[in-house]
Amino acid sequence: MRILVVEDNPDLRRQLADALSQSGYAVDLASDGEDGHFLGDTEPYDAVILDLGLPKMDGVTVLERWREDGRDFPVLILTARDRWSEKVAGFDAGADDYLTKPFITEELLARLRALLRRATGHSAAALECGVLRVDTRSARATVKGAPIKLTAHEYRVLSYLMHHQGRVVPRTELVEHIYDQDFDRDSNTIEVFIGRLRKKIGSERIQTERGLGYRLINPDADGHLG
Repeated sequence: MRILVVEDNPDLRRQLADALSQSGYAVDLASDGEDGHFLGDTEPYDAVILDLGLPKMDGVTVLERWREDGRDFPVLILTARDRWSEKVAGFDAGADDYLTKPFITEELLARLRALLRRATGHSAAALECGVLRVDTRSARATVKGAPIKLTAHEYRVLSYLMHHQGRVVPRTELVEHIYDQDFDRDSNTIEVFIGRLRKKIGSERIQTERGLGYRLINPDADGHLG
């Protein structure tokens, strides 16, 4: 899952980038409203963490323009402002959640996980597909309760497929959502990650739809355990 952080405080920006990366997310950063608006308008993010007090363009304006342009990704507003009127302005602009500075990083991560689950139609913190389970809190996966050792990119691919299980996910979409903006992207590596995942979770769980992409299914429902 790919997250955009728009925050002008360099220390907080670094802190958020580190925490999100360690939690298994691909992260892009912007330090002002203009850059943040441009990235959100041109890149496919799963969620955005947006400060309100930004230089060049304030956060409410950024959010309003995104929503006017049809950008519907979940947005968590971060701000030092705690007056109720400013919270209302943020929600009215299209925010999905609100966190006032200073905040506990674990709470931010929990709120972000909840936004991502709701956006993809899930309610529980642990995503399940038969005996395959991904705990988004710990960024770990298990099959029949046995832990699976995954690289960072393997986890991102699996997490994205788990959030969108049952749907055909094009290879280009996976590339856009598991790499940050500065990464040297190669769509051919997706096949490598898919091959590794099949060996670890069961080959029948990830179907290849030729010319379309990949679909994560639950073969356990038919009595075929991977």
